[in-house]
Amino acid sequence: MKAVVMAGGEGTRLRPMTANQPKPLLPVVNRPIMEHVLRLLRRHGFDETVVTVQFLAALIRNYFGDGEELGMTLSYATEEIPLGTAGSVKNAEEALRDDRFLVISGDALTDIDLTDMVRFHRENGALVTIGLKRVPNPLEFGIIIVDENGRIQRFLEKPTWGQVFSDTVNTGIYVMEPEVLDHVAAGESVDWSSDVFPKLLAEGAPLYGYVADCYWEDVGTHESYLKAQADMLSGLVDVEMDGFEVSPGVWVAEGAEVDAEAVLKGPLYIGDYAKVEAGVELREFTVLGSNVVVKEGAFLHRAVVHDNVFIAPSTNLRGCVVGKNTDVMAGARVEEGAIIGDECVIEAEAYVSSQVKVYPFKTIEAGAVVNTSVIWESRGQRNLFGPRGVSGLINVEITPELAVRLASAYATTLKKGSTVVTGRDASRAARTLKRAVISALTASAINVQDLEACPLPVARFETGRQDAAGGIYIRTTLGDSQGVDIVFLDDEGADLSQGAQRKLDRVFGRQEYRRAFPGEIAELSYPARIMETYTRDLLRRVDMSGVREARLKLVVDCAGGTASLVLPSLLGKVGVEVLTRNNGLDEANPTETLAERMRDLQRLGELVSSSRAAFGVRFDPVGERISLVDENGELISDDRALLVMLDLVAAERRGGRVALPVTTTRVAEQVCRFHGVQVEWTSTSQDVLTKAAARPEVIFAGDGRGGFLMPEFTTTVDGIAAFVRLVGLVARTRLTLSQIDRRIPEAHLLRRSVPTPWAAKGSVMRHVVEAAGSLTIDTTDGVRVVPEPGRWVLVLPDPSEPVTHLWAEGPDADSAQALLEEWAAVVERAGT
Repeated sequence: MKAVVMAGGEGTRLRPMTANQPKPLLPVVNRPIMEHVLRLLRRHGFDETVVTVQFLAALIRNYFGDGEELGMTLSYATEEIPLGTAGSVKNAEEALRDDRFLVISGDALTDIDLTDMVRFHRENGALVTIGLKRVPNPLEFGIIIVDENGRIQRFLEKPTWGQVFSDTVNTGIYVMEPEVLDHVAAGESVDWSSDVFPKLLAEGAPLYGYVADCYWEDVGTHESYLKAQADMLSGLVDVEMDGFEVSPGVWVAEGAEVDAEAVLKGPLYIGDYAKVEAGVELREFTVLGSNVVVKEGAFLHRAVVHDNVFIAPSTNLRGCVVGKNTDVMAGARVEEGAIIGDECVIEAEAYVSSQVKVYPFKTIEAGAVVNTSVIWESRGQRNLFGPRGVSGLINVEITPELAVRLASAYATTLKKGSTVVTGRDASRAARTLKRAVISALTASAINVQDLEACPLPVARFETGRQDAAGGIYIRTTLGDSQGVDIVFLDDEGADLSQGAQRKLDRVFGRQEYRRAFPGEIAELSYPARIMETYTRDLLRRVDMSGVREARLKLVVDCAGGTASLVLPSLLGKVGVEVLTRNNGLDEANPTETLAERMRDLQRLGELVSSSRAAFGVRFDPVGERISLVDENGELISDDRALLVMLDLVAAERRGGRVALPVTTTRVAEQVCRFHGVQVEWTSTSQDVLTKAAARPEVIFAGDGRGGFLMPEFTTTVDGIAAFVRLVGLVARTRLTLSQIDRRIPEAHLLRRSVPTPWAAKGSVMRHVVEAAGSLTIDTTDGVRVVPEPGRWVLVLPDPSEPVTHLWAEGPDADSAQALLEEWAAVVERAGT
């Protein structure tokens, strides 16, 4: 059997280490990752191997040559352009037609039993066998589910937490029959997991998964790179290490000189011909490459130092990586998570802060305190995007400097000369940060149309209406006056998709921002009459017939937010009598706590009942979401408000589809069925709901949190449009909100959140699937288990917090509670 080693990737997430060398050549305990892979292949009898190369291909060919030094035969298949994981193997087809072959990545550290994997493949008569491994965090990998015989049932490439239904992931190690290449187009970019395997699975081809009890680490980030070194030193990987174990865990390679007065606390590794002087202290998980010199008084702990590095006296290196041919001069300090590129000079007494990335060929001047990467500082958080965009404390986590870098990263993802719409809420902090955003966009050759203070729905509307590439809106975090959210919009005004968020995250992480040449600096403009345009379009597209004849009286609370900029002119044209509260911008209090919201809703209810109004509405501070109070002054919960709106729309339209997240009560199905309308269940992701609302047959969508989408006007959440639509519906139906609420069956839907460590989330979801057994499950978002009709429970990992959320519904409160308790116990056991 032959093997194919895929070694064409750029390793962009590992920059600056991969800025001038391919990822497979990165050393792990003084050997390139790919050399560990080739030695594994040779150990299992794969002595004839094809290496697919593309990025800096010559460096890989020059290093490994024909493979003679490793006792194997190497040949190379070069891609002129990136062809994807399947396309690169197809490019080597000429050498693979004779027999089954193995495919393995050249940049993952593993000790998988390839011999046993081939046996498994042969005995099952598989077309393809995929090597599988259980991992704590499956987000960056393809998830795969197999049956008891190992046959693949389903897989999903790079899911969100809501899509995680197992912790068993694709390692990128495959055993294949040669005819599988007939399913790969030549000369095109084709991927195994997203293009070839789904098609083969749909055709019923015998695809099997081999669950390996082995070590496997995809070395794709700086954290995983350091982890691979530590794991190898700790003996967790069955690989060969050059040198001698002179004391437990202390490995010294040939020709190294270590002074007897040096302090060595293993596990650690000292490369060949390295020199460690007296008074040096090397602590756990330190790796010194070949020809490294460490002078007296230096201290290294969890530091990975590549070849030919000079470390001067009294230096201090902790948890960092130092690239080859670099000089670290006397008294310099390099802190946790910092990456120093090749051929740099860190001069005396310089201080390189944690998470800083210094790119190759740079000089850090003596005594400098460097807390930025090349030019820009690193933020260093788990996820850039949360459920509300990019969020954090004002002037602590979200600073003007960070806003500049975020906007620069966003601009880098767009074409020069594109237009971006910007807007903000009423707060001074949002105004300050927006100015920083605008300067970064225009400096990156992106034209800006600034709406200044405006409702978020207006910013979304204007972004979609103009020929804009996207938008940025800045608002105070709801319920937290010390927090701020930076919301990025796509060209339709919707929140960025998960894929677009990942792209922006990658650019931000690499900190490689585009700058315009002086003649390309873009323009800033202020569109005129945007509120009037929004109002005119809204009233033209939403059915307002019968409103004037109904002579409705309403109470509206603008919450001191930006909805007050639109509602006066809008309400004057609608033809209703309105009593308004908090209808001026409040810069000092741009958000509300839960207590303040409930207080104002109670006051709103009192005004509605005392004035004999038809109903009351309270907007959130940016006009995106609404809360309803019925004619009796009683608050309608967000769950019930969704059902009320759904009933009104469905009763009037008598056909079509509505889009609802899977967390919605199934009473919604009863309401829709009664009116001849169908339900389309979506994930809880806002961008997915937005895409569903854009389909021609969809007449309504809602998220159950006061957010409503009216497709006849907009496919994004819009509280102002929802309010106008509700006015028309109530005017024509001649029923009160309480009457509509009473005719809808009561729902028994309960929710609970269970603390779950990040490392246990994938395991929790696998245990949930296993506990479901033969029960019906739905993986639209998370895992929804249906024990019997009328009962269901949904288990959904939180994307940004270490918790797992559960929803349970039953025919009555007791059964829902019992179901919730049962599955909460499953999650708690799996998460410990």
